[in-house]
Amino acid sequence: MDFLQSIHQKFLSLYGQQPLFVRSPARINLIGEHTDYNYGYVLPAAIDKELLFAVAPNKVNQFRIFAYNFDDYVLIENQPLVPQTNKNKWTNYLMGVVVQLQKLGFTVPTFDCVFGGNIPKGAGLSSSAAVECGLALALNTIFDFKLSKLDLVKISQKAENEFVGVQCGIMDQFANTFGLKDQVILLDCKNLDYQLFPLQLNDYQLILLDTDVHHSLASSEYNTRRKQCEAGVNILKKYEPYVNSLRDVNRETLEKYKKEFDYTIWKRCDYVVKENERVLAVCQSLKNADIEDVGRKMFASHLGLQYDYEVSCPELDFLVTFAANDGSVVGSRMMGGGFGGCTINIVRKEKAKSFIQRATYAYAQHNGKKLKAYPIKIADGTSICEN
Repeated sequence: MDFLQSIHQKFLSLYGQQPLFVRSPARINLIGEHTDYNYGYVLPAAIDKELLFAVAPNKVNQFRIFAYNFDDYVLIENQPLVPQTNKNKWTNYLMGVVVQLQKLGFTVPTFDCVFGGNIPKGAGLSSSAAVECGLALALNTIFDFKLSKLDLVKISQKAENEFVGVQCGIMDQFANTFGLKDQVILLDCKNLDYQLFPLQLNDYQLILLDTDVHHSLASSEYNTRRKQCEAGVNILKKYEPYVNSLRDVNRETLEKYKKEFDYTIWKRCDYVVKENERVLAVCQSLKNADIEDVGRKMFASHLGLQYDYEVSCPELDFLVTFAANDGSVVGSRMMGGGFGGCTINIVRKEKAKSFIQRATYAYAQHNGKKLKAYPIKIADGTSICEN
Protein backbone atom coordinates (compact mmCIF):
# COMPACT_ATOMS: atom_id res chain seq x y z
CA MET A 1 0.00 0.00 0.00
CA ASP A 2 1.46 3.37 -0.91
CA PHE A 3 1.84 6.07 1.71
CA LEU A 4 -1.01 8.23 0.41
CA GLN A 5 -3.39 5.32 0.95
CA SER A 6 -2.07 4.92 4.51
CA ILE A 7 -2.71 8.61 5.20
CA HIS A 8 -6.18 8.32 3.66
CA GLN A 9 -7.14 5.27 5.70
CA LYS A 10 -5.92 6.89 8.91
CA PHE A 11 -7.94 10.00 8.13
CA LEU A 12 -11.10 7.97 7.48
CA SER A 13 -10.64 5.96 10.67
CA LEU A 14 -10.19 9.09 12.80
CA TYR A 15 -12.69 11.46 11.23
CA GLY A 16 -15.04 9.51 8.96
CA GLN A 17 -15.05 11.99 6.07
CA GLN A 18 -13.25 12.55 2.77
CA PRO A 19 -10.29 14.96 2.80
CA LEU A 20 -8.37 17.13 0.36
CA PHE A 21 -4.86 15.76 -0.34
CA VAL A 22 -1.76 17.95 -0.64
CA ARG A 23 1.87 16.95 -1.21
CA SER A 24 4.59 19.27 0.07
CA PRO A 25 8.27 18.60 -0.75
CA ALA A 26 11.62 19.03 0.95
CA ARG A 27 14.20 21.24 -0.73
CA ILE A 28 17.87 21.34 -1.59
CA ASN A 29 20.09 24.32 -2.38
CA LEU A 30 22.46 23.61 -5.25
CA ILE A 31 24.63 26.62 -4.42
CA GLY A 32 24.29 29.98 -2.65
CA GLU A 33 24.73 29.37 1.08
CA HIS A 34 24.40 32.16 3.69
CA THR A 35 23.64 34.62 0.91
CA ASP A 36 19.89 34.83 1.58
CA TYR A 37 20.05 37.10 4.65
CA ASN A 38 22.59 39.23 2.78
CA TYR A 39 19.91 39.85 0.10
CA GLY A 40 21.91 37.88 -2.44
CA TYR A 41 21.20 34.96 -4.77
CA VAL A 42 20.32 31.35 -3.99
CA LEU A 43 19.70 28.37 -6.27
CA PRO A 44 17.29 25.96 -4.54
CA ALA A 45 14.89 23.29 -5.83
CA ALA A 46 12.10 21.10 -4.52
CA ILE A 47 12.92 17.37 -4.34
CA ASP A 48 11.14 14.02 -4.28
CA LYS A 49 11.15 13.67 -0.49
CA GLU A 50 7.81 14.98 0.73
CA LEU A 51 5.03 15.25 3.27
CA LEU A 52 1.46 14.27 2.43
CA PHE A 53 -1.50 16.04 4.00
CA ALA A 54 -5.14 15.01 4.29
CA VAL A 55 -7.26 17.96 5.45
CA ALA A 56 -10.99 18.68 5.74
CA PRO A 57 -13.19 21.17 7.64
CA ASN A 58 -14.93 19.97 10.78
CA LYS A 59 -17.69 21.38 12.96
CA VAL A 60 -16.42 20.37 16.40
CA ASN A 61 -14.71 23.68 17.31
CA GLN A 62 -11.35 21.93 17.71
CA PHE A 63 -8.34 21.58 15.43
CA ARG A 64 -7.77 17.81 15.33
CA ILE A 65 -4.31 16.86 14.08
CA PHE A 66 -2.58 13.49 13.72
CA ALA A 67 1.16 13.37 12.99
CA TYR A 68 1.58 10.00 11.26
CA ASN A 69 5.34 9.69 11.69
CA PHE A 70 5.13 10.49 15.42
CA ASP A 71 1.92 8.46 15.96
CA ASP A 72 0.75 11.51 17.88
CA TYR A 73 -2.84 12.85 18.01
CA VAL A 74 -3.48 16.36 19.32
CA LEU A 75 -6.68 18.34 19.93
CA ILE A 76 -6.35 22.13 20.01
CA GLU A 77 -9.21 24.29 21.22
CA ASN A 78 -10.50 27.01 18.92
CA GLN A 79 -9.43 29.97 21.01
CA PRO A 80 -6.57 32.49 20.79
CA LEU A 81 -3.61 30.30 19.82
CA VAL A 82 -0.31 30.47 21.70
CA PRO A 83 2.95 28.62 20.95
CA GLN A 84 3.31 25.26 22.68
CA THR A 85 6.42 24.67 24.77
CA ASN A 86 5.69 21.05 25.77
CA LYS A 87 5.99 17.81 23.81
CA ASN A 88 3.47 19.18 21.29
CA LYS A 89 5.88 21.84 20.00
CA TRP A 90 5.58 20.34 16.52
CA THR A 91 2.05 21.76 16.31
CA ASN A 92 3.51 25.30 16.29
CA TYR A 93 4.49 24.91 12.64
CA LEU A 94 0.84 24.25 11.79
CA MET A 95 -0.89 26.63 14.16
CA GLY A 96 1.54 29.38 13.16
CA VAL A 97 -0.01 29.23 9.68
CA VAL A 98 -3.51 29.56 11.18
CA VAL A 99 -2.40 32.58 13.22
CA GLN A 100 -0.89 34.30 10.17
CA LEU A 101 -4.11 33.78 8.21
CA GLN A 102 -6.05 35.27 11.13
CA LYS A 103 -3.70 38.26 11.19
CA LEU A 104 -4.63 38.89 7.55
CA GLY A 105 -8.26 39.09 8.61
CA PHE A 106 -9.40 35.61 7.60
CA THR A 107 -11.68 33.52 9.78
CA VAL A 108 -10.12 30.06 9.85
CA PRO A 109 -12.73 27.40 10.67
CA THR A 110 -11.56 24.35 12.60
CA PHE A 111 -10.30 21.40 10.57
CA ASP A 112 -9.13 17.79 10.72
CA CYS A 113 -5.64 16.87 9.53
CA VAL A 114 -3.41 13.83 9.09
CA PHE A 115 0.11 14.38 7.75
CA GLY A 116 3.33 12.44 7.37
CA GLY A 117 6.00 11.54 4.85
CA ASN A 118 9.53 10.48 3.99
CA ILE A 119 11.61 13.64 4.56
CA PRO A 120 14.65 12.49 6.57
CA LYS A 121 14.57 13.96 10.06
CA GLY A 122 17.36 16.37 10.94
CA ALA A 123 18.99 16.25 7.50
CA GLY A 124 18.59 19.97 6.82
CA LEU A 125 16.05 19.53 4.01
CA SER A 126 13.58 21.97 5.55
CA SER A 127 10.76 19.71 6.65
CA SER A 128 9.46 22.71 8.61
CA ALA A 129 8.76 24.62 5.37
CA ALA A 130 7.03 21.52 3.98
CA VAL A 131 4.74 21.44 7.03
CA GLU A 132 3.90 25.14 6.80
CA CYS A 133 3.44 25.36 3.04
CA GLY A 134 1.49 22.11 2.82
CA LEU A 135 -1.07 23.23 5.37
CA ALA A 136 -1.20 26.77 3.93
CA LEU A 137 -2.15 25.44 0.48
CA ALA A 138 -4.70 23.03 1.97
CA LEU A 139 -6.45 25.77 3.99
CA ASN A 140 -6.32 28.22 1.08
CA THR A 141 -8.07 25.59 -1.06
CA ILE A 142 -10.74 24.22 1.27
CA PHE A 143 -11.71 27.64 2.65
CA ASP A 144 -11.28 29.49 -0.67
CA PHE A 145 -9.12 32.33 0.68
CA LYS A 146 -7.92 33.09 -2.88
CA LEU A 147 -4.36 33.81 -1.78
CA SER A 148 -1.53 33.73 -4.32
CA LYS A 149 1.46 31.38 -4.20
CA LEU A 150 3.66 34.24 -3.00
CA ASP A 151 1.12 35.07 -0.28
CA LEU A 152 1.31 31.48 0.95
CA VAL A 153 5.12 31.61 0.93
CA LYS A 154 5.15 34.77 3.05
CA ILE A 155 2.52 33.41 5.45
CA SER A 156 4.55 30.22 5.92
CA GLN A 157 7.79 32.10 6.55
CA LYS A 158 6.10 34.40 9.07
CA ALA A 159 4.61 31.37 10.82
CA GLU A 160 8.14 30.11 11.44
CA ASN A 161 9.59 33.53 12.31
CA GLU A 162 6.85 34.74 14.64
CA PHE A 163 5.07 31.67 16.06
CA VAL A 164 7.82 29.03 16.04
CA GLY A 165 10.52 31.61 16.77
CA VAL A 166 13.06 30.57 14.11
CA GLN A 167 14.41 33.50 12.08
CA CYS A 168 14.68 31.66 8.77
CA GLY A 169 14.92 33.44 5.45
CA ILE A 170 12.36 32.98 2.68
CA MET A 171 14.33 30.53 0.52
CA ASP A 172 12.93 27.30 1.98
CA GLN A 173 9.27 28.25 1.65
CA PHE A 174 9.84 29.77 -1.80
CA ALA A 175 11.56 26.67 -3.17
CA ASN A 176 8.89 24.47 -1.63
CA THR A 177 6.08 26.35 -3.36
CA PHE A 178 7.58 27.50 -6.68
CA GLY A 179 9.66 24.41 -7.44
CA LEU A 180 9.28 22.65 -10.79
CA LYS A 181 10.46 19.22 -11.88
CA ASP A 182 14.03 19.22 -13.27
CA GLN A 183 14.40 22.97 -12.66
CA VAL A 184 16.35 24.98 -10.10
CA ILE A 185 15.23 28.44 -9.01
CA LEU A 186 17.50 31.46 -9.18
CA LEU A 187 15.93 33.51 -6.39
CA ASP A 188 16.93 37.12 -5.85
CA CYS A 189 16.49 37.53 -2.09
CA LYS A 190 16.52 41.32 -2.45
CA ASN A 191 13.28 41.62 -4.39
CA LEU A 192 12.03 38.00 -4.74
CA ASP A 193 12.40 38.03 -8.52
CA TYR A 194 13.15 34.55 -9.78
CA GLN A 195 14.11 32.59 -12.89
CA LEU A 196 14.02 28.88 -13.58
CA PHE A 197 17.04 27.08 -14.99
CA PRO A 198 17.02 23.49 -16.30
CA LEU A 199 19.05 20.98 -14.34
CA GLN A 200 19.81 18.50 -17.12
CA LEU A 201 21.60 15.80 -15.16
CA ASN A 202 21.40 13.12 -17.88
CA ASP A 203 24.36 10.89 -16.93
CA TYR A 204 24.57 12.25 -13.37
CA GLN A 205 22.72 11.69 -10.11
CA LEU A 206 22.21 14.00 -7.12
CA ILE A 207 23.07 12.26 -3.86
CA LEU A 208 22.84 13.69 -0.35
CA LEU A 209 25.18 12.29 2.29
CA ASP A 210 23.93 12.88 5.82
CA THR A 211 26.65 13.26 8.46
CA ASP A 212 24.13 12.57 11.25
CA VAL A 213 25.82 15.43 13.10
CA HIS A 214 23.88 18.31 14.64
CA HIS A 215 26.14 20.71 16.49
CA SER A 216 24.69 23.06 19.10
CA LEU A 217 26.95 25.77 17.65
CA ALA A 218 24.73 26.21 14.60
CA SER A 219 22.18 28.74 15.86
CA SER A 220 24.59 30.94 17.85
CA GLU A 221 27.19 30.97 15.07
CA TYR A 222 24.48 31.73 12.51
CA ASN A 223 23.56 34.87 14.43
CA THR A 224 27.24 35.78 14.75
CA ARG A 225 27.73 35.50 10.97
CA ARG A 226 24.77 37.79 10.36
CA LYS A 227 26.24 40.40 12.69
CA GLN A 228 29.67 40.10 11.07
CA CYS A 229 28.18 40.69 7.63
CA GLU A 230 26.24 43.70 8.95
CA ALA A 231 29.48 45.06 10.44
CA GLY A 232 31.12 44.78 7.02
CA VAL A 233 28.22 46.62 5.40
CA ASN A 234 28.51 49.42 7.98
CA ILE A 235 32.22 49.85 7.16
CA LEU A 236 31.56 50.04 3.42
CA LYS A 237 28.60 52.36 3.82
CA LYS A 238 30.86 55.05 5.31
CA TYR A 239 32.66 55.25 1.97
CA GLU A 240 29.98 54.07 -0.45
CA PRO A 241 26.54 55.29 0.74
CA TYR A 242 24.68 53.13 -1.82
CA VAL A 243 25.75 49.95 0.00
CA ASN A 244 22.81 48.62 2.04
CA SER A 245 23.80 44.94 2.01
CA LEU A 246 26.59 42.73 0.71
CA ARG A 247 24.41 42.20 -2.37
CA ASP A 248 25.37 45.76 -3.39
CA VAL A 249 29.11 45.00 -3.26
CA ASN A 250 31.44 43.59 -5.90
CA ARG A 251 34.96 42.25 -5.40
CA GLU A 252 36.59 45.44 -6.67
CA THR A 253 34.78 47.60 -4.09
CA LEU A 254 35.51 45.17 -1.29
CA GLU A 255 39.20 45.05 -2.22
CA LYS A 256 39.39 48.84 -2.35
CA TYR A 257 38.55 49.14 1.36
CA LYS A 258 40.24 45.98 2.61
CA LYS A 259 42.53 47.90 4.99
CA GLU A 260 39.48 49.17 6.89
CA PHE A 261 38.43 45.66 7.87
CA ASP A 262 39.24 43.36 10.72
CA TYR A 263 40.52 40.20 9.02
CA THR A 264 37.63 37.99 10.21
CA ILE A 265 34.98 40.47 9.04
CA TRP A 266 36.81 40.74 5.72
CA LYS A 267 36.78 36.96 5.22
CA ARG A 268 33.05 36.75 5.91
CA CYS A 269 32.23 39.51 3.43
CA ASP A 270 34.64 38.19 0.81
CA TYR A 271 32.96 34.79 0.94
CA VAL A 272 29.46 36.25 0.45
CA VAL A 273 30.50 38.43 -2.49
CA LYS A 274 32.23 35.49 -4.19
CA GLU A 275 29.32 33.12 -3.47
CA ASN A 276 26.89 35.48 -5.19
CA GLU A 277 29.20 35.47 -8.22
CA ARG A 278 29.32 31.67 -8.15
CA VAL A 279 25.52 31.37 -8.13
CA LEU A 280 25.24 33.49 -11.27
CA ALA A 281 28.12 31.60 -12.91
CA VAL A 282 26.40 28.27 -12.17
CA CYS A 283 23.23 29.53 -13.88
CA GLN A 284 25.28 30.20 -17.01
CA SER A 285 26.81 26.73 -16.76
CA LEU A 286 23.32 25.22 -16.50
CA LYS A 287 22.29 27.11 -19.64
CA ASN A 288 25.25 25.48 -21.37
CA ALA A 289 24.43 22.07 -19.82
CA ASP A 290 27.96 22.07 -18.39
CA ILE A 291 27.48 19.95 -15.28
CA GLU A 292 31.21 19.55 -14.70
CA ASP A 293 31.61 23.33 -14.35
CA VAL A 294 28.67 23.37 -11.91
CA GLY A 295 30.59 20.78 -9.91
CA ARG A 296 33.76 22.88 -9.85
CA LYS A 297 31.79 25.83 -8.49
CA MET A 298 30.32 23.59 -5.79
CA PHE A 299 33.78 22.54 -4.61
CA ALA A 300 34.84 26.20 -4.56
CA SER A 301 31.74 27.07 -2.55
CA HIS A 302 32.62 24.47 0.06
CA LEU A 303 36.17 25.75 0.43
CA GLY A 304 34.76 29.23 1.05
CA LEU A 305 32.34 27.91 3.64
CA GLN A 306 35.12 25.89 5.28
CA TYR A 307 37.94 28.45 5.46
CA ASP A 308 36.40 31.91 4.99
CA TYR A 309 32.90 31.69 6.43
CA GLU A 310 33.94 28.93 8.86
CA VAL A 311 30.58 27.18 9.18
CA SER A 312 31.63 23.67 8.20
CA CYS A 313 32.71 20.86 10.55
CA PRO A 314 35.19 17.95 10.34
CA GLU A 315 32.52 15.46 9.25
CA LEU A 316 31.34 17.63 6.35
CA ASP A 317 34.93 18.39 5.33
CA PHE A 318 35.81 14.70 5.36
CA LEU A 319 32.93 13.84 3.03
CA VAL A 320 33.71 16.66 0.59
CA THR A 321 37.41 15.74 0.53
CA PHE A 322 36.48 12.10 -0.01
CA ALA A 323 34.19 13.11 -2.90
CA ALA A 324 36.89 15.33 -4.42
CA ASN A 325 39.25 12.34 -4.53
CA ASP A 326 36.64 9.95 -5.94
CA GLY A 327 36.61 9.83 -9.73
CA SER A 328 32.85 9.34 -9.90
CA VAL A 329 32.03 12.75 -8.34
CA VAL A 330 32.07 16.02 -10.28
CA GLY A 331 30.90 18.32 -7.48
CA SER A 332 30.30 18.32 -3.72
CA ARG A 333 29.75 20.82 -0.92
CA MET A 334 28.12 21.21 2.46
CA MET A 335 24.49 22.32 2.25
CA GLY A 336 22.53 24.39 4.75
CA GLY A 337 23.47 26.46 7.77
CA GLY A 338 26.50 24.33 8.60
CA PHE A 339 28.12 22.54 11.56
CA GLY A 340 26.42 19.31 10.44
CA GLY A 341 23.69 18.11 8.12
CA CYS A 342 24.30 16.95 4.55
CA THR A 343 26.67 17.29 1.68
CA ILE A 344 25.15 17.54 -1.79
CA ASN A 345 26.99 15.61 -4.49
CA ILE A 346 26.78 15.29 -8.27
CA VAL A 347 27.83 11.74 -9.09
CA ARG A 348 28.16 9.86 -12.38
CA LYS A 349 24.97 7.80 -12.55
CA GLU A 350 26.58 4.47 -13.39
CA LYS A 351 28.90 4.86 -10.38
CA ALA A 352 26.30 6.16 -7.90
CA LYS A 353 25.69 2.90 -6.07
CA SER A 354 29.37 2.07 -5.68
CA PHE A 355 30.12 5.66 -4.58
CA ILE A 356 27.57 5.36 -1.77
CA GLN A 357 29.16 2.07 -0.70
CA ARG A 358 32.67 3.53 -0.71
CA ALA A 359 31.60 6.68 1.14
CA THR A 360 29.69 4.68 3.74
CA TYR A 361 32.68 2.45 4.42
CA ALA A 362 35.14 5.36 4.55
CA TYR A 363 32.92 7.38 6.90
CA ALA A 364 32.55 4.44 9.29
CA GLN A 365 36.31 3.87 9.25
CA HIS A 366 36.93 7.57 9.85
CA ASN A 367 34.67 8.17 12.85
CA GLY A 368 32.61 5.06 13.51
CA LYS A 369 29.38 6.70 12.36
CA LYS A 370 26.82 5.21 10.00
CA LEU A 371 26.41 7.37 6.90
CA LYS A 372 22.94 7.88 5.46
CA ALA A 373 22.68 8.43 1.71
CA TYR A 374 19.69 9.81 -0.20
CA PRO A 375 19.61 9.69 -4.01
CA ILE A 376 17.18 12.46 -4.99
CA LYS A 377 15.39 13.95 -8.00
CA ILE A 378 14.18 17.51 -8.59
CA ALA A 379 10.39 17.61 -8.20
CA ASP A 380 7.38 19.91 -8.44
CA GLY A 381 6.53 22.22 -5.55
CA THR A 382 3.60 21.96 -3.16
CA SER A 383 0.44 20.95 -4.96
CA ILE A 384 -2.98 19.32 -4.68
CA CYS A 385 -2.82 15.61 -5.40
CA GLU A 386 -5.38 12.95 -6.26
CA ASN A 387 -6.04 9.94 -4.08
